[in-house]
Amino acid sequence: MLRTLSDVERAVYDLVLGAGELMAKDVPFKMAGSIPSLIRKGLLEAYKRPVEPGCRKKQTFLRCKGKE
Repeated sequence: MLRTLSDVERAVYDLVLGAGELMAKDVPFKMAGSIPSLIRKGLLEAYKRPVEPGCRKKQTFLRCKGKE
């Protein structure tokens, strides 16, 4: 599956894999367009949670699902 990724998709996947968990807004703007395709391929998972305990506002985070 990882062999079929484009260069940008591979860079985003490696960025999230290296961080473990990354806020979606921390992905560079020009690379962010590949996030939906990585989610559809089952490599990334997007979820929302508060950034700080006790905070009501939630942010979108990304983490890797398949570690190959």
